[in-house]
Amino acid sequence: MQVRVLGCSGAIAKDCRTTSFLVDGDLLIDAGTGVGDLALDEMACIDDVLLTHSHFDHIAALPLMLDAVAGRRCQPLRVHAQRSTIDALRKHVFNDVIWPNFERIPNFDMPFLRFHDIAVGESIALGSRVAKQIEVLPAVHTVPACGFAVRCASGGGHWVFSGDTGRNPAFWARVNALDVAVLVIETAFGDSEQKLADRSLHLVPSSLYEELTRISPGSRYPIYITHTKPAETDEIMIQIDALAAAQGVPRLGRYDIRMLCAGQILNI
Repeated sequence: MQVRVLGCSGAIAKDCRTTSFLVDGDLLIDAGTGVGDLALDEMACIDDVLLTHSHFDHIAALPLMLDAVAGRRCQPLRVHAQRSTIDALRKHVFNDVIWPNFERIPNFDMPFLRFHDIAVGESIALGSRVAKQIEVLPAVHTVPACGFAVRCASGGGHWVFSGDTGRNPAFWARVNALDVAVLVIETAFGDSEQKLADRSLHLVPSSLYEELTRISPGSRYPIYITHTKPAETDEIMIQIDALAAAQGVPRLGRYDIRMLCAGQILNI
């Protein structure tokens, strides 16, 4: 299974794209601005989109991608999200005011877009090229949100994505029961923004470290940091290194912590 990082920033700037991951060419996880770097043929090959939540940095490219390639597709694009996220997209985006209602264009029988409900704890099978099994994981955010654990249906380790989340004991309870190959976890702000992070339900390096202590002893897998604000990315990684050193745990010790980068390919 191949995961291509299209975007992994918490906001835009030069060379910074917001959250989006392309899995095996046919599954898009979140639809941030990184989708805009795909060629038309690549976008047209996406059959399913999984959304963690309704915030703009995670859905911004969805209406634009549909507009670009819907006419090239033979089947509706399937968008899988929690009911609250679907309701928000219908009310605030695909409403014939902000953007056309692609659930009824060109017609009701064969629209450009179809929504499918998912729920935390549910497992679904997707993949038109490579069959994949996806489990919907809990997240703690200012709107209903989730993360995902994705693996090949034939077996192997999981690519786990936290989505946007604050402190989240339920997430670790489930992750510790999975065969994790790679963990991608958000750390949006530096420690100086702790109050803002608490209010917006994001992690900072100190709370990230507290969360990582919930990983089962003996578990070893790379941990990639995502969703950093562009102005704070360097400082966030410096603070993570400092915390690890203070605990006697360098990056390549108990926790193998790395910075995620747009354009990166993760082979699971």
